[in-house]
Amino acid sequence: MIIDFNKIETTVLNNFKGGEKHYKAKMFSDENNKIMYGVLENGCSIGLHTHETNSEIIYILDGVGKMIYDDTVEILKKGDCHYCPIGHTHSLINENDEDLVFFAVVPEHNRK
Repeated sequence: MIIDFNKIETTVLNNFKGGEKHYKAKMFSDENNKIMYGVLENGCSIGLHTHETNSEIIYILDGVGKMIYDDTVEILKKGDCHYCPIGHTHSLINENDEDLVFFAVVPEHNRK
């Protein structure tokens, strides 16, 4: 199955997860996964949130971002991949002049 993000409309999410300004995303989702092509402009962030029923994988395509992961700070740049397992907390922040562009996958976990 091909997901053509060029054919998916951009959604602007204001103060996403309690973050600053807005998060621009092209999103595909079904009952098992959310797959997103995202952009955070200068001063924008995704707020601090905990993955209760899912995890998240974020691959940086362009720019530099600051990830708050549990009690640590990670600096992510083009080519880096961040993993937030179920039960952990993170926030992504763009404090730089250039856009932070990334690809994210959020798989749901079936707990029995």
